[in-house]
Amino acid sequence: MRELRVVGVETDGSHVICQDPQSGEKFRIASDERLRAAARGDISRLGQIEIEMESALRPREIQARIRAGATVAEVAAAAGVGVDKIERFAHPVLLERSRATELAGAAHPIRHDGPAVATLVESVTEGLLAYGQNPNDADWDAWKGDDGYWVVQVAWSVGRTDNLAHWRYQPGSHGGSVDPLDDLADELTHPETIAPRRRLTPVATPEVAVETTPDGREEVTIDANSIIGAQRARHDRRPVDEDGTVPFDFGFDDQPTDSGDTADTPDEPTPAPADDTASDDAPSAPAAGPERPRRKKTRKPAVPAWEDVLLGVRSNGNS
Repeated sequence: MRELRVVGVETDGSHVICQDPQSGEKFRIASDERLRAAARGDISRLGQIEIEMESALRPREIQARIRAGATVAEVAAAAGVGVDKIERFAHPVLLERSRATELAGAAHPIRHDGPAVATLVESVTEGLLAYGQNPNDADWDAWKGDDGYWVVQVAWSVGRTDNLAHWRYQPGSHGGSVDPLDDLADELTHPETIAPRRRLTPVATPEVAVETTPDGREEVTIDANSIIGAQRARHDRRPVDEDGTVPFDFGFDDQPTDSGDTADTPDEPTPAPADDTASDDAPSAPAAGPERPRRKKTRKPAVPAWEDVLLGVRSNGNS
């Protein structure tokens, strides 16, 4: 690399004249902002000028987009430069957004009846627990809106669904306040109104031990304690009657006994009155009484065996 020596400046001041001491050849360099920054030794200014020349966005525009909620990757794609060229300008703004998130989390939500005593972080934690979610899995972020106020966002996922809640942060005494901007934010602002949601948990399958006898047959050993526990759990989940009792299913259908047939039917038929006109000498013939009605047989409920109750098998053949 050859070393040049400054020998003068053009009359209009647009270029600096340099000369090679050995060959005497002259060169000129444009007297622009980059040259002046290099003469001052301002390295950061040189990098900024390089970004301005390569990027379609100026550094101030880059920071404005980051402050408005854009990511570094989004700004880099819009500027047509690499992410590393944007990070140096985005870093201080990202710290500003993180600080705004902390301040908004310590603010008090505005409820229907006025400011809440709890902070936004406390209300959101209680609400997410009522939803059955882990508060530590929620993502917090903040950015500055067009109206000049900071907007704080809480995001969490349920399956493939992304849930977003937003508040507007207003600085003030005692930590400031946050106003809910959507329905989810309003629900989390009133966590006591959220009905706890049930979560499905897998039921463990009882292990079945299979043993082989010396003659080659397989014997299955069933853990009775696990089966009894499953039966008790199913019994506990049954609805409770008004008197507080829980009906038990024995595995057969109860049929009411037809009490009208048995109650109205006499045990013995009433004999017919004797005929006064009959002759005394005539042999007495047995009087033909009314035919005895047949009693309707009622089916007795089958009492299940102990094994049927234990294994939950119906005894009436409907299993």
